[in-house]
Amino acid sequence: MTTAPEAQARGTIRSLIPTRLDRLPWSRFHTRMVLALGTAWVLDGLEITVASAVVDKLTQPNTLALSSTQVGLIASVYLLGEVVGALVFGHLSDKLGRRNLFMVTLAVYLGGSGLTALTLGNGTGWVAFLYVTRFIAGTGIGGEYAAINSAIDELIPARYRGRVDIAVNGTYWAGAILGTLGTFIFLNVFEPSVGWRIAFLIGPVLGVVILIVRRHLPESPRWLIMHGREREAEETIAYIEHEVQEVGKPLPPVDESKAIEIKPAEDIGYLALARVLFKEYPRRAVYGATLMITQSFLYNAIFFTYTLVLGTFYDVPANNTPLYLIAFAVGNLAGPLLLGPLFDTVGRKPMIAGTYILSGVLLAITALLFNAQLLNAATQTVAWCVIFFFASAGASSAYLTVSEIFPLEVRAKAIAVFFAIAQSFGLLGPTFYGWLIGDGSDPGRLTVGYLIGAGIMIVGGVVTAVLGVPAEGRPLEDIATPLSARRPGTRADGAARFRS
Repeated sequence: MTTAPEAQARGTIRSLIPTRLDRLPWSRFHTRMVLALGTAWVLDGLEITVASAVVDKLTQPNTLALSSTQVGLIASVYLLGEVVGALVFGHLSDKLGRRNLFMVTLAVYLGGSGLTALTLGNGTGWVAFLYVTRFIAGTGIGGEYAAINSAIDELIPARYRGRVDIAVNGTYWAGAILGTLGTFIFLNVFEPSVGWRIAFLIGPVLGVVILIVRRHLPESPRWLIMHGREREAEETIAYIEHEVQEVGKPLPPVDESKAIEIKPAEDIGYLALARVLFKEYPRRAVYGATLMITQSFLYNAIFFTYTLVLGTFYDVPANNTPLYLIAFAVGNLAGPLLLGPLFDTVGRKPMIAGTYILSGVLLAITALLFNAQLLNAATQTVAWCVIFFFASAGASSAYLTVSEIFPLEVRAKAIAVFFAIAQSFGLLGPTFYGWLIGDGSDPGRLTVGYLIGAGIMIVGGVVTAVLGVPAEGRPLEDIATPLSARRPGTRADGAARFRS
């Protein structure tokens, strides 16, 4: 076995930190970390829901008196900001650290969303100000996706990683519920000119609390050791282990045979990432892209046109649609929370393939019932709740998958790239389905759209059955050996091949 002095002599670091992290029992440290970091998805769900709920009010003379075109651009600018933020902050997260970036991205979101409420008029300058603030808020949330998925997966013990990551991603819908209730109250209790501003401040108020809690979280020891900061990594893992032992939980012995040798990595850019994805991991690149694109297309298509369907085909008044949205969100939240543990026990491949295929089949059945006009607003909502109970768990597992199947040095950038690709395809959904809905005179057009969505989800499940990676319970370093790692039987100095 290679000793630490021998490793140092070769310019490498011999470390047991990944094994020490994965052997830990669940502790209050893990609970605090999940609460502090997992709220990123709550904020995104809240932000999108608030923006969707208040846009109608922003067209009124006593608010900003925006045109329909101006209002329509608000969501697009926010989503564009998410894509840019994911790419920019994803790169910085791999370069500068998870902790630095999950503090910065939250601060960026707070500033953008808080400033949105200060839009004072509908002149050209103020409309531009509104778009800029929505773009800034989007960049913050997009950056959160990359930095936080990386941090959670690197700090959570392997046997809990699936259920935790899926549950955290699913809390987007808790934000949607909070946003729906908040805007419903504020827009009905306060004058429209005041209510929409308060609604946009819900997220920043929650974000300030989260920012305070995050200040006490450490950097990922895995990231530290990969960047040659061995002393800091040892101090951090010792701090985490102390928290576990402090509450009387014994630590299992460390398996010395699982040590890895790391040659600290230099910064790897997006060009080098492309070579990693398509040269070293082409099957995984196709797999990750398929999962992200299919779920994004379906979700954006259904969620952003859901109230339009209720009003056009079922004559539901606009004031009542929040009640249906809450029911829809509850189904989406329940899926990841209840099914998440099965992704660690039954396994990744069967659960991901199963949730994708089952949600696609249920959507196809619902499409046929819709075309036969056998549904009403209530039964349509029940159908959506059942479909997305499974689809939501599958969609959350897509983020988990792209986070754990690529090497640590490029993890955040990989998440960012696949997120950006998914959002780009997802933007096509609302436009396409809005065109299919039309004036509601031909339900057959939308039926075809639903069948297309069902087929897309089934494709995602089939691809998983063929290309899926059995990652349950496995250390991240076993799923994808770090580019900078040296292990018996692996190619030496992997990082050197991918420097850009």
